[in-house]
Formats: sequence, C-alpha cells, structure tokens
Amino acid sequence: MDSSWENLLQDEHQLEVLAQQAVDRALAEGVLLRTAQEPSSSTVVSYAPFTLFPSLVPQSLLEQAYAVQMDFNVLVDAVSQNAAFLEQTLSSTIKRDDFTARLFDIYKQVLKEGIAQTVFLGLNRSDYMFQRSSDGSPALKQIEINTISASFGGLASRTPAVHRHVLSVLRRTEEAAKILSNNPSKGLALGIAKAWELYGSANALVLLIAQEKERNIFDQRAIENELLARNIHVIRRRFEDVSEKGSLDQDRRLFVDGQEVAVVYFRDGYMPSQYSPQNWEARLLLERSCAVKCPDIATQLAGTKKVQQELSRVGVLEALLPGQPEAVARLRATFAGLYSLDMGEEGDQAIAEALAAPSRFVLKPQREGGGNNLYGDEMVQALVRLKDIEERASYILMEKIEPEPFGNCLLRPGSPARVVQCISELGIFGVYVRHGKTLVMNKHVGHLLRTKAIEHADGGVAAGVAVLDNPYPV
Repeated sequence: MDSSWENLLQDEHQLEVLAQQAVDRALAEGVLLRTAQEPSSSTVVSYAPFTLFPSLVPQSLLEQAYAVQMDFNVLVDAVSQNAAFLEQTLSSTIKRDDFTARLFDIYKQVLKEGIAQTVFLGLNRSDYMFQRSSDGSPALKQIEINTISASFGGLASRTPAVHRHVLSVLRRTEEAAKILSNNPSKGLALGIAKAWELYGSANALVLLIAQEKERNIFDQRAIENELLARNIHVIRRRFEDVSEKGSLDQDRRLFVDGQEVAVVYFRDGYMPSQYSPQNWEARLLLERSCAVKCPDIATQLAGTKKVQQELSRVGVLEALLPGQPEAVARLRATFAGLYSLDMGEEGDQAIAEALAAPSRFVLKPQREGGGNNLYGDEMVQALVRLKDIEERASYILMEKIEPEPFGNCLLRPGSPARVVQCISELGIFGVYVRHGKTLVMNKHVGHLLRTKAIEHADGGVAAGVAVLDNPYPV
C-alpha cells in the first residue's frame, strides 16, 4: 500500500478519531443496512461495514475489467439462448444437485410451452481478484459472474463520498480527487427502464421480488428511487404474495394485485433456502409470463459454476461467439483454472491434483450468496468423501487465486477500528437488454470493491465477512 497511507495506519489515536468521522459521513450518505437483530425494523439501522481508506488497485486491471464486461454481457446472453449447450453442460449436475434440477425443470417446462417474453434484461456483476504472478505484476482473474440479484450497486454509489471525506479531513485533496465517481444504481435502473419501455405498457409496473426480512433494503431502494425519478413505479412483493395474488391472462400478461407487471426484478430466489413448494409455484408462474424477468431462468442457469467451468474448455467460447476472436481473447485472459468433477478420468485427475496440493484449489458447489466454498482441510475432507460417488458432479474445482495482501482498517458496527492484512475483490456491473434477437443495450455501469481480512477464505458483505471499499487507481 502507498507508504503515506501506511504511516497513517500506525497511529491508533488518529485512527479512532478518523474512524468516527468516517462512520458519521457514511451514516449521512446512507451507507446503511438494517441490523441482523431487527431486520424488519425501519427504525433500527446501522452503517454497512467499510474500509477507512480506499484500497490501491492497478489502473490497468481496472480498465481491463471494464473493457471485458460488455463481452461477458454478450456471452451470458448467448449461453441463455443456447438450450442445447445448457442441457448438455448441466446434465451431470442436475442428477445430483436438487436446486439446479428444480430450476432446470422450470426452464424445460417454459421451453416446451414456448417462451412468452420478447424483451430480455441482464443485470449482472462479474467478480475478480488480482492474482500474484512470479514477475510481481498482478493479473486479473475472474472468480464468478452473478446473473441473479447482483447486489451493492446502490451502496457502492454512496461510498466514494465517504473516502473523499476521509482524505479531505487529512488535507489530502489531490488524493481525494482520484477516487472515481461510481453510480451503478443509476446504470442498473437504466437497464430496467429500457426493458420497461420496450415492454410497451405505460401503466405497467416493475415488480421487485424481495425477501421478507431484508437487511440490504437501502441498496435496493437506491434503484427503486432512480426508477421513480423516471416515473416508473415499483412494487415490492414476496414469492408468497405472487403465489396468492398473481395471475396470467390469456395473453400470458402478468398481474399482481390486479396491476400489470412489465418487469420482474429478482432480489430473492438464488438459494435453496429461499424456496418453499409455494415459492417454486410462484417462480413458475412468473417464468411463464410475458413480463421481462431479470433474470429469466435460462440466464440464472447461465450463471452456475458448472457453466463457468465449461466455458473455460478449449473451443467452447469460439462456438458460442463465432466470428468474435478479439472478444474470446479478452474473456479467456480473465479465466482462472477450472476443472470438472464429473465421473471419469478427467474428474479423477482433478481430485488427485487437489488432494496432492490442497492449498492451490477451491471446491465450489452450485450456489450463490457467498460462504459456500470449501478450502484447505474442509476441502480435503469433502473430496475424500465425494471421490467415488456421483454427488461430486454437483461441484467444480477452481484454481485458488492468491492476491498480494495489504494493510487497511476495517470499520464494523460494534468493533474497534483495527488495522489488518486484507485482500480485495473487484466487481464490475454489466447491463444488457435484448429485444427479440437484437441487443439494444450493452454497457458497463460501475464497480464494487469489497475487501476482507486475509483470515477469511470466503464470503461477501451480506455474509458479514467483506466490507465495502473504493478502488484508488495506481
């Protein structure tokens, strides 16, 4: 880290004073979460955890991540339209992973009936770490792409002001000016607004599928408020409400509480625990409708770890993106090593390599939401258990990315300001809208930097491990 930062991290008294000012500014800016103790309360809130200082990020890698985002948008969209590829890729996984199998059943049912929607909207976030290389120059490596409920675009729009404030307090006005403006919530809302417009019904609403107890509501409200400023109205409902009060008319238009829905924006429905039998019925109803789903079920399946692993195989990108060699090269440059655990020689070899050198690998199930991956001894135990059974096909193995640690101060409610060794993960938000076969919007709309102490192998902000941050380009 910048030596001038490093000096500031030595003075405990100054850190406490700065931390208090930073927290007050975060509260004033609306960098907020509801508390875990009272997630439904509108009166009990706290600041979302964040770093005291922005973290240094190589400008070249930031630019590379932005440049490849539109390629990832095109790739996700191509995968979602390729039924044969999805079916073949997920065939082993759905035999052993109930959640992916349930999603796939709905996908098959909708395909059989005929897809009613004509406008498709992707709001995704591609996440990266900076891999240390032998020559000392870091490389951008993709961790995953989130195609459903990609969060923190709202709060990430509010954190630059906090770090500018901290640096200004320290009379570092030149450094404060280098913190990039960032407004993903505006860009994400732009995508929803475009899809709403193409749907073509002036009185139709946007339906946000929310969890009943949602700590991260202010992040979601930022996008709702951007839409309202465009005179597009949003209603928040749970899957249960859709199941009880949702219906389709003869043209498969979706109505909830008697109001027509143009766009369904999922901020729920990415983990098995979020589905009851009633919720699965609601999801099917939504998928059968002609409303624009964000994401539709094919796009959710396109974001699975198994698809990510398959995309890294030789020749697969070329087949999905014919005639786009430059895009293929940009995409492939970000791929880490990814290995199938399907039954057979290839999977056996991957397991043998991971057991021989466990520190080099991560074991990943088909799950979103953070905190699901296995490392070290836990991974070894799991692989020994899975080695000879078909359940292993519900996982993939990935090369472990080893970024260079640095010092920063993590601020969390109820914890003293303390300096720890950290690593960061950079996310780039992408938005695309397709009308029929024509891509009418394809853009990157901002970034999210999350930082965590090096002792935590896995987990994001919502999981209580990482904190919000801003890149300081160097």
